[in-house]
Amino acid sequence: MDHTISTRLRNNIAQVLQHPLFHDYRTILVLWVLMCLILAITKSYDSDGNYRIFIGVWYHTIEQLPLFDHYPLEYDDMNHYGPFFALVIGPFAWMNRYAGMFFWMLFLCLFLFVAVRKSDLTRYQQFFVYWFCTHELLNALFLQQYNVAIAAGVLLTFTLIERRQDFWAAFFIMLGTMIKLYGIVGLAFFFFSKKKATLLLSCLFWGVVMFVAPMAISSPEYVVQQYYEWYVALVEKNADNINVLAGNMADLSTNISLLGMVRRTTQIVTYSDLWLIIPGILAFCIPYLRINQYKNVAFRQTLLASVLMFTVLFSTGSENSTYIIAFVGVALWYCCAPWQRTKWDIALMVLVFIISSLSPGDLFPKAIYHGLIQPYALKALPVTLVWFKLCWEMYTRDYAPVSVSSRQQSA
Repeated sequence: MDHTISTRLRNNIAQVLQHPLFHDYRTILVLWVLMCLILAITKSYDSDGNYRIFIGVWYHTIEQLPLFDHYPLEYDDMNHYGPFFALVIGPFAWMNRYAGMFFWMLFLCLFLFVAVRKSDLTRYQQFFVYWFCTHELLNALFLQQYNVAIAAGVLLTFTLIERRQDFWAAFFIMLGTMIKLYGIVGLAFFFFSKKKATLLLSCLFWGVVMFVAPMAISSPEYVVQQYYEWYVALVEKNADNINVLAGNMADLSTNISLLGMVRRTTQIVTYSDLWLIIPGILAFCIPYLRINQYKNVAFRQTLLASVLMFTVLFSTGSENSTYIIAFVGVALWYCCAPWQRTKWDIALMVLVFIISSLSPGDLFPKAIYHGLIQPYALKALPVTLVWFKLCWEMYTRDYAPVSVSSRQQSA
């Protein structure tokens, strides 16, 4: 009897999810625009600290003030974005504060929407990414975080290299690098490029352009000094992130990564993160040895998924809102494999969604989140498990397309 009810429930859920409404790009657009609008009207009115930091980069650049100092009368935190970010946030800084915040969040959503839409993913895969990442996108929008654009930029970099448009792929690599460094991971697709020299020379070109560009609204001396100060600020922030020990450091909102999880659970701060980072890099790089798999698009897409997860898991600067980057990777890992996913894979996806996405929200028990997940950075645990499984699959599985595959489904 229970089995019959369970089967009927699954069938009913499947029928609902097959409704055309869930496979219409306009549905995603309307939902994401509404998210931006609701946040701009409600909660973000009381928690727009990051947006105030962002527009501060524009005004401080214009006035040639230090970009990485404390400004307690303007906002509570510090800026850690590069000088080029002033030109990106500038158009929004000219708007009314709350209109600018709404259009900033809308820009981030549209950037990610277009990156997925313009990718070579099948229609089914695109909608899987959209729906799986929507809640985590909401988490990032709560803090108006640029991490949404990082995820979009890495995805566009991959797509453009696949299409042999390396000049523009280099643009997105350097855009992410000159704003938040994360964009440099786009070079992980170097071995898939058919125009390797063009890619490297284009990176150099765009790097110079973006280095010089802020001088148009300030001065050369100021910009050069701010790049040096940016380096100093990032080194200091990394040192602060490493010292995350319960009872020793008050800020548990950062270093929510594999590195932070190990450090917090072991309660040891004396070792170097290189003991984890170097094995992680080796584990990440081993699939490059399988050159015969390069021809399979699913293999290349899975490496993209690995890049997106690795970026978050091995960064001491990872926060709750950074996980939109990893979530795009998790979704790609699940839907791009040319074989049928198992019930254990499904269980992993459920674990990722509950622990890594729902736990910081209001629907999750606060006692569990504040008493267990947050102190030990366990938000990173499910994504870490997925990345380990992804690595093993890339070491052992054949990614050649098969005649019948879930990745060929279309809505």
